[in-house]
Amino acid sequence: MTVNKRLLFASLALAAAIVAGVGIVAANRGNDQAADDVTLSSSNDLSPTIGTNAKVTGEQLPRVNLQTLAGDTFKTADLIGRPLVINFWYSTCEPCKRELPAFAAVQAKYGDQVRFVGVDTLPPSDSEESFARDKGVQYELLYDTNGELISAVGVAAFPQTLIIDASGTILQQTGQLTEAKLEELIQADLL
Repeated sequence: MTVNKRLLFASLALAAAIVAGVGIVAANRGNDQAADDVTLSSSNDLSPTIGTNAKVTGEQLPRVNLQTLAGDTFKTADLIGRPLVINFWYSTCEPCKRELPAFAAVQAKYGDQVRFVGVDTLPPSDSEESFARDKGVQYELLYDTNGELISAVGVAAFPQTLIIDASGTILQQTGQLTEAKLEELIQADLL
């Protein structure tokens, strides 16, 4: 059997052209419609900075139970009464690791005027406590092992920080903070 090389190459070229054409048509189908679905906003309101976290600014701090390292119950209602910064974190969260020293430094400066609390999402453990202490954290660490507080304030991405006035109203919420930005929020909203 002889193969006509010219006919074979022409057939392959035609098949490749048809496949490419069908692919282009399929790829472009509906692109005009998809472009109409995009909405851009020029809003400067970036709170809570990560779109997956619920916006809770203006709401009261939910009244739920947390745990201490010893496993005792701690009520969030007991946090109300003075300006408060709550930072949601856990030790394997890279942005959390980077901001813990900043929180430690700002707490050292403003701790007599503002209460600082770290809420860890992992179960109470000496290793979590040691991890935070090694980063300079000296403020209270509590544990939300059943996710009650995290669910109540809609935290889905970490870290998340709440700036709360003495009456328990959440004034600000934000993602990862630098020392300067945390200090700015405290001075603007709590002092």
